[in-house]
Amino acid sequence: MAEVQAGRRRRRRRRNEGIVIHDDWAGYSLDLFSYPTHYSGDLDSVIIPHGVIMDRTERLARDIMDDLGDHDIVVLCVLKGGYQFCADLVDQIKALSCSSERTILMRVHFIRLKSYLNDQSTEDLHILGAEDMSFLTGKNVLIVEGIVGTGKTLETLLKHVEAFRPKMIKVAGLLIKRVENRSACVPDYVGFEIPNRFVVGYALDYNEYFRDLNHICVISDSGKKKYKI
Repeated sequence: MAEVQAGRRRRRRRRNEGIVIHDDWAGYSLDLFSYPTHYSGDLDSVIIPHGVIMDRTERLARDIMDDLGDHDIVVLCVLKGGYQFCADLVDQIKALSCSSERTILMRVHFIRLKSYLNDQSTEDLHILGAEDMSFLTGKNVLIVEGIVGTGKTLETLLKHVEAFRPKMIKVAGLLIKRVENRSACVPDYVGFEIPNRFVVGYALDYNEYFRDLNHICVISDSGKKKYKI
């Protein structure tokens, strides 16, 4: 029994880590993919193609279904960077609910976090749409986030949500950055662990630009200068 439990813990740890993209991975050439021509010269490479994102999201939906199936949950989508991941994840969970014996009844609520100026995270975190979240009391909550850096923003959000006494909180994060000062606060479901580079696309932005990219790309230095505020 102890060996079985240890095996389960190892499987949970591997699943929590997500797909690891190593520091020496330069990404795919932009010439291999289609992307809006108005971003020509603004990107260095495609680090995660859209098709790979969708395949990984489907797997995360299956993991969530395994853990939370037959529960009623409130999906807390963190805008704006998490909206595309959240929409695709919810669609995958709905598809699984229609094709299996297990199902998840979901309600979706949206909040917005703002802590970046250009490509730098600031200490000034704003949580919009989360002033009164008393409807979370006694509920199972799934927070869906597009990207987690140091984890401090997620830690602050979790403390805010916990104050409303939900029954359970799980976090799904598409990306986590490999940074030196990352806190112990990491998502329960991780899509990809990526190097500490500033990425855009798939709803992730740089000063509200690049959300219209399908792929997740590394922004170039010229792109940062072009759209800097």
